[in-house]
Amino acid sequence: MNFTESLKMATKTLSANKLRSSLTMLGIIIGNASVIAMIGIGEGAQKYVNGQLQSLGPNVLFIVPGNREARQLGDLEVPRTLVVADANAIATQVPSVAAVAAEKTTQGIVTYRSRNSNTTIVGTTAGFLTVRSFEVAQGRFLTDLDQRSNSLVAVIGSTLAERLFDTESPLGQQIRIKGITFQIVGLLEKKGSNLGLDYDDAVMVPITTLASRIVGRTSPYGVDVGFISVSANSQAAMETAEFQITNLLRLRHRITDSDDFYIQSQDALLDIANTVTSALTLMLAAIASISLFVGGIGIMNIMLVSVRERTQEIGLRKAIGATQRDILSQFLIEAVILSAIGGLVGTAIGVSGIFLIAAVSPFEGGVSMIAIFTAVGVSGSIGLFFGVVPARQAAKLDPIVALRSA
Repeated sequence: MNFTESLKMATKTLSANKLRSSLTMLGIIIGNASVIAMIGIGEGAQKYVNGQLQSLGPNVLFIVPGNREARQLGDLEVPRTLVVADANAIATQVPSVAAVAAEKTTQGIVTYRSRNSNTTIVGTTAGFLTVRSFEVAQGRFLTDLDQRSNSLVAVIGSTLAERLFDTESPLGQQIRIKGITFQIVGLLEKKGSNLGLDYDDAVMVPITTLASRIVGRTSPYGVDVGFISVSANSQAAMETAEFQITNLLRLRHRITDSDDFYIQSQDALLDIANTVTSALTLMLAAIASISLFVGGIGIMNIMLVSVRERTQEIGLRKAIGATQRDILSQFLIEAVILSAIGGLVGTAIGVSGIFLIAAVSPFEGGVSMIAIFTAVGVSGSIGLFFGVVPARQAAKLDPIVALRSA
């Protein structure tokens, strides 16, 4: 019997037992759908995190107060030695730096007439637009003069503007932040949330004004900051900028031992994010692969039952000349067909699940063709592997014994 005849016979046998065949494929369907969906979710999360980090701005370095090792060990006591004067010194004394921005945030109530919103108040400097790649939709941004004179001016995000002003232009309007009146001088272009902070739903004021009028001074060294972001002149200048900034701050802070700050580059953040999301994707795929293994066991169990039920058929075929190889190939083909069809159906369900999740979450809907081919190939291999035992059992049946037991 050639392969074509074995394939036709296997197809007819499976078609004659549609319910049993469908239930047998269920484990493979669930396994494939899980693997495809988990890999897709992991890749979507990786793209989302990378997009968030890329949106921080090009060639960016972040200078954060506190010792790196202590922060990694969970030390919540952050020193307040990083101040606005450090940012100004970096801007004027480090030649490999294109722009510098200091930031400090707090929460507060912003009020316009009878409307109010609990939102993020960001104190920053004039270099923010350049470093973080933001654009002003209307008006202007904060200036160095605003910072030096502690001006009561503000720039708001588009989401907050819609909430407070509806269709009315916010420029020139006065808002109150914690009881203090500020005049709006600018409106930011919509950009979306960025690593947990949505600048679209925030109000930005000069960092000196934030320190003197809203949160108060909390450092004896000057106006302390949450972090300083720096844009290097180019990608090639990143290491040079980090080296120069480290030396400058160590001199300014008179450090002889461990630093009271650390510098995190955008590339380092991307590497960390890629490592974490890749490990997460691998873990999710490994967990989902258990379903494929269980589905393979299900195929083997059903095929073993099928061998017992079809003892008479096997005996008759052997009696009229079918060889062990013919019987073996038929049962193996049945197992591969079940697992392959289950793999294809599971893949379709998994791909649909990825796009469904993408529609209701910030993750991008992406389908890896490598993951699809791998999952379908693995499911077919599992069917072949777990179909060997029942196929060999069927092939070794003695035709006389099989006919008698029937």
